[in-house]
Amino acid sequence: QVQLVESGGGLVQPGGSLTLSCVASGISISNYLMAWFRQAPGEEREFIARISNWATRNSVDSERGQFSISRDNNKNTVYRQIQRLKPEDPAVYFCRAGDPPQYWGQGRQVTVSS
Repeated sequence: QVQLVESGGGLVQPGGSLTLSCVASGISISNYLMAWFRQAPGEEREFIARISNWATRNSVDSERGQFSISRDNNKNTVYRQIQRLKPEDPAVYFCRAGDPPQYWGQGRQVTVSS
């Protein structure tokens, strides 16, 4: 059974930083393009960033300079670093394996509050 399990996140103060992790089981992420998505309350899920098998990164323009994505194939884990969190950043963050999509994590809530 394939599982993607996100961790990290939770409550963060404005301007703070956090790292989300997505650990895969049942697959080897080295064979997959990995991506992060976010879904704000009342909004559709939207793409944020992706990283290929060869660690080529792509992200939406608003993400560059603030967010980053990385992977550790030995740990079967993909990471998302978020810096300088803003009030509009709260959302549920999802990781995904494959393009076309094959597997999704269950999501991890990030709340920004002082």
